[in-house]
Amino acid sequence: MKGFGIPFGWLLGGVVVLCTAALFGISAGAASLTAADILQHFLGLLPFGGVESPLTERQEALLMELRLPRVVMGAIVGALLATAGGAYQGVFRNPLADPFLLGAAAGAGLGATMVMVFGTDLTTDPRALVPVAAFVGALLGVAAAYALGSTAGGGGTAALVLAGVAVSSFLSAAQTLVQQMGVDQLQRIYAWLLGGLGRGGWDDVRLIAPYAVVGLAVLLLSGYLLDMLALGDDKAVSLGLNPAAVRLVVIAAASLATAAAVSVSGLIGFVGIVVPHIVRRLVGSNYRAILPVTVLAGGSFLVTVDIVARTIVAPAELPIGVVTAFLGAPFFVLILRTTRHRGT
Repeated sequence: MKGFGIPFGWLLGGVVVLCTAALFGISAGAASLTAADILQHFLGLLPFGGVESPLTERQEALLMELRLPRVVMGAIVGALLATAGGAYQGVFRNPLADPFLLGAAAGAGLGATMVMVFGTDLTTDPRALVPVAAFVGALLGVAAAYALGSTAGGGGTAALVLAGVAVSSFLSAAQTLVQQMGVDQLQRIYAWLLGGLGRGGWDDVRLIAPYAVVGLAVLLLSGYLLDMLALGDDKAVSLGLNPAAVRLVVIAAASLATAAAVSVSGLIGFVGIVVPHIVRRLVGSNYRAILPVTVLAGGSFLVTVDIVARTIVAPAELPIGVVTAFLGAPFFVLILRTTRHRGT
């Protein structure tokens, strides 16, 4: 059943998959926590449940202070990166657009790194400045990539990708320069650059929650507008739409979502290109359907990838950005070949 272009069946399935991934994410780890015990514990928290938690005090602390915030963070970051990627693809009408290819992630990384290095000179709590600085950097990165791609290559797929690579490389070089100015923070910055969800807790969830809510809300409300943009600017104008204003709002919201994710998780690539393409294959080309399903699919994807990162070389842990690169790079090549064969 569909209403207003939203596939409720796919949404329900997405919720089930996300809850299942979250349950496995909470239970996975060296210390044994079974799914049944976890469910029983949460039932015991309900005021009318009448169920006693089977967890010891240590197990409860492990669940509530370590694993649960990590899974929640993974779901939020995955939803932000995937939805931002889907929105970029819609606003630029380019199947290869994604936060990392367009310079948004590199710009956000530069902004966040500058706060890590110089933030203590500005305020006693520089962490609160990280999402703001990342947002400014993400906007500048996307604007530079789009301007360069439009002027140098006419805005085509190849031109935009090459412009994004060039801008990302430049911003990454600037980020390296900034790192060398703060040698005391190098270990922290390098760990952050590889991407991960295990460094923060509920404080990081609370830090990005307002940005995540605003960014995702604007993007989800923009689905109908993106569908109109897909008809072409002339047709959109005839329907009363201002294409330039829509692009500005969607790019700003997608950059805010990217910045919020990068500010707490570091650089986790390919989520914004893999997930929207899979969702598009499942639900069709309607962005009113793509974006809400992508929110759930992105969260499920990153929570699942984090399980792999935590367990594949246990007791050690792989940076989650390494796992997404292994999965995403071949996927990107496949999309690029398909796009080239279609002559775009």
